[in-house]
Amino acid sequence: MDVCVNRVPSVCVVAAVLLPLAACASPPKRINDICAVFDQRDGWFDNWHRAAKRAERKYGVPVPVLMATVRKESGFRADAKPPRKMIFGFIPGKRISSAYGYSQALDGTWAEYKSDTGNFAARRSDFEDAIDFVGWYHAKSAAKFGIAPNDAYNLYLAYYSGWGGYARGEWRNNGIEQTARETAEMARTYSMQLSSCR
Repeated sequence: MDVCVNRVPSVCVVAAVLLPLAACASPPKRINDICAVFDQRDGWFDNWHRAAKRAERKYGVPVPVLMATVRKESGFRADAKPPRKMIFGFIPGKRISSAYGYSQALDGTWAEYKSDTGNFAARRSDFEDAIDFVGWYHAKSAAKFGIAPNDAYNLYLAYYSGWGGYARGEWRNNGIEQTARETAEMARTYSMQLSSCR
């Protein structure tokens, strides 16, 4: 359908610009296939593969580990947020945390990242910034706790629990270990797939 039929020309120009952008902003559909994720996102608007490779070079954390973390945290959705607490079972209250965006970074941790890296214009809804954040966080975890940069399981535990929570072992017996195992398995799958990407 032509959106510009019987429309004011300026409206047509705006529609012609915004409709492709809206299509580009939607999350990838095949999120368990890293080649498909990159294929769906590459182009003039975004280049996720290049951003992920840049983060890998900068922080030493492999692309599959970075991408598996983002996949588990947000499903590659730019506007991902945690659910709201329900009051009386049906009235939406505050969200359970300030996590937001691709990386689900909390307000305070995101502010620390911006201060530490000097990337003051960084946005959690921008994939390039978010993947850089994940690399930064994982590299800090590796340095603090002696975790190998390709150990997706322990890196995810530290990512989810926070550095203090990881050090205290708060992740034990709270269900997050299964999520960390799933993230590590996804990283292994992504690693195998990556070798066959075009």
